[in-house]
Amino acid sequence: MKLAIYDMDKTITRIPSWMPWLLFYALHNAPWRLALLPLAVVPAAGFLLKLTDRKGLKEATQALLMGRRVQTARVERTAAAFAARFGAAQELPGALAQIAADRADGWRILIATASCGYYARHMAARWGVEEVIATANFTDGEFLTNRIDGENCYGGAKRAMLEEKFPQRAERIRFYSDHVSDLPALLWADEAVAANPSPPLRAEAQRRGWPICEWM
Repeated sequence: MKLAIYDMDKTITRIPSWMPWLLFYALHNAPWRLALLPLAVVPAAGFLLKLTDRKGLKEATQALLMGRRVQTARVERTAAAFAARFGAAQELPGALAQIAADRADGWRILIATASCGYYARHMAARWGVEEVIATANFTDGEFLTNRIDGENCYGGAKRAMLEEKFPQRAERIRFYSDHVSDLPALLWADEAVAANPSPPLRAEAQRRGWPICEWM
C-alpha cells in the first residue's frame, strides 16, 4: 500500500476553513449569534497570551458561534452546504489534480487536518476522499458538543493519530502540507512535499531538499 496524506487548510484550500465555517453555520442557523463575534477576542487574547491552547480556543469559538450543544442532524446538513459553497470558492485546482494523479498511480488517499471532522468529512467527500483524520468532538445522544474528544489534530498530535491509525507502516508514505506545524508528520513520512508553503516551511524544505509545489 502506498499512502498519500494531505493536510487540508491552505494545502487543498486557499484559506483556512474554521472561521468561514463558524460564520456560515451561525448565518444559516442562528444569525443572532453573529452579534457575539466581538467576544471571540477574549479566547483569542487568551491564546496569544498562552492562557489557553488551540484546543481551548476552538472549543470557545465554537461555543460562541454554534452553541455548546447542537443537533447533529442540523450540523450535518449545514456542513454539506458549506462544503459545496466553500469548496467551490476556495479549493485549489492544482491540489485536486495532484490528488487525482496520486489516485491514478495507485496511492491510497487520506486527509489529515486540524479542522473538525464533522465538516472536514464533507469537504473530503467533495474531493472523492473517504478517509479523514481530524479533530473530533464529543457527542451527547443526537447532539454535537463544542468539547473536543482527545487532542486537537495539530502538530505532534496529528502525527500520533496517524501512527495510531497505521501501526504497520505502509509500503510508502507521502505527506503534503503548507505549514511547518506539520513537521512531525512530514519527518515521519517517506516523502515530504511542501505545498504552497509558509515561509518557515519553505526554508525547511529548501534545507532538507524536499520538493516544493505551488498549487494555484
